[in-house]
Amino acid sequence: MEYSTNLQIKQEKVKKIYSSWQPVMVRRGLYSGSINAAAIQTKPKGFGSLAGKPLYFLLLGLSAPLLLGSSAPLIPYPATDRLNEQIDNIRINNGTQGERRDEADRLVRLGGQQQHQGNLEQAIALFWQALEIYHQIGDVESVGRTYDFIGLANGELRRYPEAEDAFRRRLAVARSNKDLQGQIFGLNNLGTILLEWQNLSEARTTFAEALAISRSVRNFALEGASLSNLGRVAAAEKDYDRAIKLYEAAATLRRRGNDPLGEANTLNNLGDAYLAIHRYSDSIGAYGAALLIARERRAPNIQFRAIDGLVAAHSSVGRTDRALQLLQERLAIAKETENLHQQLKSLQLLAEFYRKQGNYAEAARAYHQAIAIAHILHDP
Repeated sequence: MEYSTNLQIKQEKVKKIYSSWQPVMVRRGLYSGSINAAAIQTKPKGFGSLAGKPLYFLLLGLSAPLLLGSSAPLIPYPATDRLNEQIDNIRINNGTQGERRDEADRLVRLGGQQQHQGNLEQAIALFWQALEIYHQIGDVESVGRTYDFIGLANGELRRYPEAEDAFRRRLAVARSNKDLQGQIFGLNNLGTILLEWQNLSEARTTFAEALAISRSVRNFALEGASLSNLGRVAAAEKDYDRAIKLYEAAATLRRRGNDPLGEANTLNNLGDAYLAIHRYSDSIGAYGAALLIARERRAPNIQFRAIDGLVAAHSSVGRTDRALQLLQERLAIAKETENLHQQLKSLQLLAEFYRKQGNYAEAARAYHQAIAIAHILHDP
């Protein structure tokens, strides 16, 4: 009886945290539901809008603007993990010089820093400023790449119409400039947006065109990226056997093309496919290989995604101790990279984990920390 009473007290403590947070969220227009006991006891299988949903799930929704842990990152791998490389390439591959060019490059670098920290709105604004300068000085190649950055950031915010527009502009610039590599990037990124729209037929056609161009120029890394994206179409159609074959071929090509981050991204895709058909041992192997590469290359977005997959797989086979270790590692990475959005998600995942284990004291502690970060992110 005493144990039961203590458990009820801890459950009520968690519930009070939700209740204290509800007025804050209503005031910010982020929540319009009501707290109830079922919100603590159960979790619905899915939801589309925060309005009217149990407050228990609000902290997950707060991080929804980012494609956190998504199974469909833009190619060749998440934007913040490929940004510095592309920014460096802008300067290496173009002969324009002068103060205005330096200013545009500075704005792109600042945008990259903001994007790395999860501040996507600020990043987009900086990229647009840089784009205007590149247009004015006639730096066509940098114009195309900057459209890529704008599209990637909008994609992370799930602003798919804006992302599609940016990628179509990027593709048009590449075609007019006869930039085959730029066309491959543009087609793959555009195809990703079409995939998000569930336009599978057009996405497949777009990825297939990217694959054909990459093969014509014998670019193994981009051929692998295009194959990986075709695998995502197969996965969206729930043809997981075909998806697995495409991902395995893609990972080999990306390794051959010296694209370790791209390989890690494809390995995460492979892990998702194995997880979908309950091949947990295989999924752990794929996610683990992706995590190893991402650790070595210090690619946090890929690490987050691999960890999320590993947590799901280990939890499915009852390895809760390992799942907890991974969630703690996730939070440590988010803190190290000063990414508040990912810290928020990590704390929410930890709180949910502790709640499922019946550790309501630790769940409450994690939610308190998450609430403090949510205040920082969402205070006007």
